[in-house]
Amino acid sequence: MKNYLTFLLLCIAASTFAQKMKIVQGEFDFLPGQKAVNVAFTYDNTTFYKENMTEEEFIEKQYNEAEEKSKGSGNTWKKKWAAAKETVWQPKFLELMNRTFQDDHDLSFQEGLGDAKYTLIVDTTWLYPGWDAAVMKQPAKVSTNLKFVETANKDKVLAEVTSENAPGDQWGSSFSNEDRMGEGYAKTGKSFAKLVEKKAF
Repeated sequence: MKNYLTFLLLCIAASTFAQKMKIVQGEFDFLPGQKAVNVAFTYDNTTFYKENMTEEEFIEKQYNEAEEKSKGSGNTWKKKWAAAKETVWQPKFLELMNRTFQDDHDLSFQEGLGDAKYTLIVDTTWLYPGWDAAVMKQPAKVSTNLKFVETANKDKVLAEVTSENAPGDQWGSSFSNEDRMGEGYAKTGKSFAKLVEKKAF
């Protein structure tokens, strides 16, 4: 009975923050025939928690909490946080995008392709790290603005999609905020890929 109630509470928590994906503008008919799309990740507009903290405020909060628990662990956390974007979040997103497009459409999404005709800008707008206390947990949430532009003229927007509250969770326990948020980027990539494939191919 206890396990059932825990499962029920987790389901309710997850449904409260269901992912919402909306096409803001544009079409995706420019993608068929392309072999590669450049991807650029930006975090300039990212806020955290319901208070909409800046990243600087978030880092200070997490650093202080880590130091209270164990002196010196704040700097360890800062290093892990600084690396998370390039080593966890971005690879997770790209992995799920390419899992959909490479085999079926011979189209890859990669960073650093300055000669690609089109660029996908993944702008992270809001993050919630979630928490995990073993028995109870709350998934991370990732909100992004996903915009296809011409690489040579990034003011030329071809299509734009908003993704809100993509859930980041794993089977079992995950006590790493960065890993939970990474799963939110994976979910974003998976849902976005399905949407684009349906509209473009």
